[in-house]
Amino acid sequence: MDGDGTQDAKGTRSGSVPRPAGPPPLPPRPTRAPAPPPLPDGSAFLGWLRTPRPSTPPGVWRFGHLPRPEQEPERTPSRQLISGALIAFLVGWLIWSLLWNNYLGGWWVVPLELFTPDSWRHSGNRVGNAVLWYSYYTLIALAIALAVGKLGRWGELWRRFGPPAWTTVAPVDERPPAPEDDPAQWNQLRAAGAHEAAERLAAEGRAGLMRDVDHARISRAWQGVLNGRHSLATFTGLVLTQGAAACPHPSGNRDLPTRIARHDLITGQVRLGSAVDDPRNPYAYRGAGLALGPELLGTSLVAVGPAGTGKTRSVVWPLTESLCLQALAGRAAVVVVGAAGAGLGPVDAYDVVVRIGHPESEYDLDLYGGTADPDEAAAVLAEALAGDLTEAHSGGDSRRSTTVLAQLLGPYRAVHGRFPSVPELRQLLDGAPRPLAALRKALEATGRDSLLRELDARERQSGHPGDVGGLLADRVALLDRPAFAPFFDTSGQSRPFSLRALDHPVRVRIDLPERGHADASRILARLVLAQFTASVATREDRSLFACLVLDDATGVVTPEAVRGIQRLRSANAGAVLTLRTLDDAPRPLRGPLLGATGCRMALSGLTPWDGQDFAEVWGKEWTETRDVTDRQIIAETPAGKALHMLRRVITGRAPTARAVTVRQVERERWSASELAHAVPPGHAVLSLTDVRGEHAPPLLVNLRG
Repeated sequence: MDGDGTQDAKGTRSGSVPRPAGPPPLPPRPTRAPAPPPLPDGSAFLGWLRTPRPSTPPGVWRFGHLPRPEQEPERTPSRQLISGALIAFLVGWLIWSLLWNNYLGGWWVVPLELFTPDSWRHSGNRVGNAVLWYSYYTLIALAIALAVGKLGRWGELWRRFGPPAWTTVAPVDERPPAPEDDPAQWNQLRAAGAHEAAERLAAEGRAGLMRDVDHARISRAWQGVLNGRHSLATFTGLVLTQGAAACPHPSGNRDLPTRIARHDLITGQVRLGSAVDDPRNPYAYRGAGLALGPELLGTSLVAVGPAGTGKTRSVVWPLTESLCLQALAGRAAVVVVGAAGAGLGPVDAYDVVVRIGHPESEYDLDLYGGTADPDEAAAVLAEALAGDLTEAHSGGDSRRSTTVLAQLLGPYRAVHGRFPSVPELRQLLDGAPRPLAALRKALEATGRDSLLRELDARERQSGHPGDVGGLLADRVALLDRPAFAPFFDTSGQSRPFSLRALDHPVRVRIDLPERGHADASRILARLVLAQFTASVATREDRSLFACLVLDDATGVVTPEAVRGIQRLRSANAGAVLTLRTLDDAPRPLRGPLLGATGCRMALSGLTPWDGQDFAEVWGKEWTETRDVTDRQIIAETPAGKALHMLRRVITGRAPTARAVTVRQVERERWSASELAHAVPPGHAVLSLTDVRGEHAPPLLVNLRG
């Protein structure tokens, strides 16, 4: 057993991951306190493993989180709190002075005189007598202090301005938990009878030989044992012989080369920042860490923000890094699509790197998605070639394009046993006489009448007004360029990667062509998205979370793509899309795109037009508003007029009476103007929905916190 679903991904495993040769090296990236290496005694790993992770609302960083109440407690203004505490102190001092100087009589010492013997009070022992009386005085003083302290809220003053407010670090319990509650003891294995394996793993953790990826990977393999996919004897044998390195990923890697974000592989979360302590954020979120995991990415994420706002650095790469770590743990499969040099991490972090247009790329991209069904291949290819030309409604050019391609792909595969290459497909769509005649002759020789009828229909439609064959040929011509000549090979001479491999924990990066091939890049991005949505629905192992990350989704949003994103949640998959502006998506599809994704992020610098779309999808809420009216007071008596004149001389303003009206109104959670002008640089407004349907309202998040 190589782990839980960690077999070789259908020939996609790379013995030596290709290194970039042409582009310059990536610039150094700012890091956010990378995780320290484990200590020799394993204390760092054990401390991480034993840290509490309480249940939280969606998006809260659970690692060591201290829950807060849902509603903000009533907070006394600081000025009022300080003045009230001072007044209470003065009142207590006054009462004590009056008692001490007998201005209120001697009644307050009556209890002492009644309950103590006369011999104690009139004895010659002056020391004992003094101790008795001064103890009573101290008791009375403490009672007065407690009373005035309660009235003056001294406790709240201490918590707000005293030492408890000087630090936010929660006290750490250094005591190890009881053995039956210690996660480092692997009690779930012991309960199943695998005592030796549990003891070996516990010893590896104490010795500092285990890391977070190892723990997550072995836990995943143990789930496979509980589900019946693997035997207990096989699992125990691997653990006893390999220890923390048991059940390895096919790459053999146990960690990524570098980390720039904080990860918690027990919960599957990656920390993106922190929720700002702002009145617009719910009180339970204020100051808490903001994190995403598969339970949120399963509803897909769209992030919109201008260039330079940190979409790649603060959002895409941390999420990609988290998914790669989970792939090493056998929990996820990830496909990352972006331009070459976009800052999507080192090539060592991936199993497969497809560099389209680069002559030294070790892998090719399967143009037909690894399918043998001509109709399925035609539907996926039609979405890539003409999906951006379809209308917002069903039908249109997409359906006709699928029909045209199916009329050619079916006969060609029946004759040649494979699909046509890019140049061959271009000739067939152009209606070149020689390829069509050769195809017809081969079909007649084999007696395939049904496929001959398909070819006859294609020839009749070719050249007629409204035929999309010429349009498809023009789009295919964008891929039939010298830079792409070694790619999209269907003869079996290259190593094509197919998204059919997503039922294994594979890490894939696809670098789109560089400058000069913008239209081809959009076609390929649509192709990968179409293949992804079609492949995840037919996976054998849906326990693996599959995620597609599109660093730039310009020209990718189509009606079929939106429908495909809506279906990802039921397939335990998700997509992450970034846009510079919603104008990069067709106007009729902006609302459906925001509605199809459960997580929506608006970064700083958004235009008011984009903000309006976010404001509409986030809706409105009931809130309390206060209208304050100042009305000038008119004095009618001479004394009143004189007093008003004196107040005007002192304050410089006429005497007024203030009226406050409180009412409930419905207003937008975030208006278009606020999204465009009130989001500081390095911040974003993010709403979340998890796969269970729980949601968080739009939160103002500091992506640098």
